[in-house]
This record gives sequence, C-alpha cells and structure tokens, in this order.
Amino acid sequence: MKKLLYKILLAINAFFGLSLLLSYMAVHINPENFAFPAFFGLAYPYLLLANILLIITWAMLLRYEAFISVVLIAVGFTHFVNYMQLFRTKGDTTGTFKVLSYNVHNFSFLEGKGGSSSQNNIFNLIKSQKPDILCFQEFFTSGDPSQVQYMVNSSTGMKYNAHVKILGSRRNRYSGIATFTRYPIINKGEIVHSGSSSLTVFTDIVIQKDTFRIFNNHLQSFRLKNMDRPFIEELTATDEETIREMKNLYSRLRRGFVSRALQAKILRESIRQSPYPVIVTGDFNDTPVSYAYRKIRKGLNDSFVNSGYGAGFTYKGNYPPNRIDYILYDNALINNYFEILKVRYSDHYPVVGYFRKRY
Repeated sequence: MKKLLYKILLAINAFFGLSLLLSYMAVHINPENFAFPAFFGLAYPYLLLANILLIITWAMLLRYEAFISVVLIAVGFTHFVNYMQLFRTKGDTTGTFKVLSYNVHNFSFLEGKGGSSSQNNIFNLIKSQKPDILCFQEFFTSGDPSQVQYMVNSSTGMKYNAHVKILGSRRNRYSGIATFTRYPIINKGEIVHSGSSSLTVFTDIVIQKDTFRIFNNHLQSFRLKNMDRPFIEELTATDEETIREMKNLYSRLRRGFVSRALQAKILRESIRQSPYPVIVTGDFNDTPVSYAYRKIRKGLNDSFVNSGYGAGFTYKGNYPPNRIDYILYDNALINNYFEILKVRYSDHYPVVGYFRKRY
C-alpha cells in the first residue's frame, strides 16, 4: 500500500512539476505561433502553490523527493518574485509624485450592481489618496462625455487636467479609458488596436520642467463575461450548457493570448519611440508569466517587484485571483514605494506607486 501511495504521489509531482516548467515557456513563445504554454503561464501561481504543497508533503515524509519541486521553483525564481515579495521596502516618499492606476469596472453600472455606490466609493478613495497622476480603465459615464473632467474634479476635489478616450454605445452610455493629472499636459495621443475595443492612450506631462510620457492601457480581455458563474463552478458543472461553454473556452482564451501579443508588440514599439521617459500603467489582462508582459516590460522596471510587498494579486472577480494590473517605469525614474489598495469597489484593486526623477 505504501509503495502504491508513493507512486501516486510521485506521479502527481511529475505532473505539476512538468506543468510548472511549461509555464516558464509562456514568456518566450509567441502565442500567435504556439499558444499551449500560455495556458500554463496563466495558471502559474496555482502551479507554484501545488509544488509548494508537494515540497511540504515530501518533507513531512522525510523524502528527498522534496528537492524535485525545490529545484523547479528555483529555476523560475524570477517569476516567483514577479508575484511575491517577501520583504517590505518603503523608501522616503518626500519629493515624489504619486501614480494611481485602477480598472473601475464601469463603476458596476453595466451589471446593475448599484453603480452609484461604487462610483461614490471610488471617487472618495481618490479624494483621500490625492494621486498626482490618475489612470482609469473601464471608465464609465452616462452623461455628456465632454463633462468627464468636470465630473471627476468636482467629485474628488482635485484640479486635474484630463485625457479621455471613450467609446459610445446605445442609450447614451460611454466606456473607455481616462488619464487625469495635476500637471500640465503638452501632448496627447492614442494607439489604435485594430479589430479590438482595447484602448491605449499616451499623455505627455511636465513635472518641474521635465517631460514624461504616461501610457494608460486596457488590453484585450478574454471576453468571458457571459460566463456568469464562478470559474470553479464552471469547471465542475456537468449540465449540457456548461459543457458546450467549456468547449469554446480554449478558443476564447487563445484569441485573448494572441490579441494581447500583437497589442504588446505595438505598445512596445511606441514605448521605444517615445522622446521622453515613460510610465506604463493599466490593466494588461495578462499575468507576469506571459509573452505580452515580457514584451511590454522589456527595458522597464516593475514597481511591484521593486518596492511592493506580499502577494501581487490585483484581480479578484469570478475567476481565480491573479496579477494583471501594473505600473512599469523608465530607468530615468526611481520608484520609492508601491502598494495594492485592497478595496472592493471593483473586480480589480487599485495600484499605487511613488516616483522621483533620477539625478
């Protein structure tokens, strides 16, 4: 009996160990060419957890097999630190400017979940945080789009300049992306992601005679919103409708990976061509163990990796929690502090970073 249990445990370890190795390939292989590793990259934090549990199990059994997963985790340690920071580092925030990025989930208006309450909570949060640069994704308004700047300023008590890009829909509803800043704006632009409702805008601002370009992004989602039940329930349900839905899941996930890979290439080229130091914010809809993240981050720093603490999960909705919201920054800047604000006014958490120019 012990021998059988040993073989079963070893087989389980082999499965999760190989899956973890496959997840490492996701950052290197373009899903346009081969999407299979991208699925394992998406599952990385849970594959990591499975391997940690296996280490504990083998250690309790006093077996050397514990080193199998130890070695596999060590091989991908850079991915581990992209998700988890074990030590708190808080630098001096004096003389810094503050960046807050937040996917506000249309203030929950489109789901009929008391959007006014969500909007008020979010604006009160902005009033208390007082960010110098504020990047909203899935920003919603049902009024005159030209009045967005006035609405935000009057609701938060701030005096922001604005760069708003929103798309219309029926019944006078608008949703999109918006960048607000208390600094002067000298230029605005957008990146067109053809065949997609994804949005990217860039805003050139002047901070104490230095110009910076702020990229605000909402990249391609998986378009799973029509799956209303929680993800685990979807996986375990057996009714025919759910089975049909699960058959389509692979193709929808793959389309998401491929679309974001293309958008990441376009964004990366725009970052490269920027005449100014950049800050890249937003909801990438992809994890740190992904081709899109690696492409966008190339040559940039990740504020969570530099000065964050704890688990980096920024999404907590119907699907398993993950890290998909970022503030990346140029080497011309120093990041002093990063925080994920654990407030439940959206299916995302806002992320905050403090920066100063490197002298």
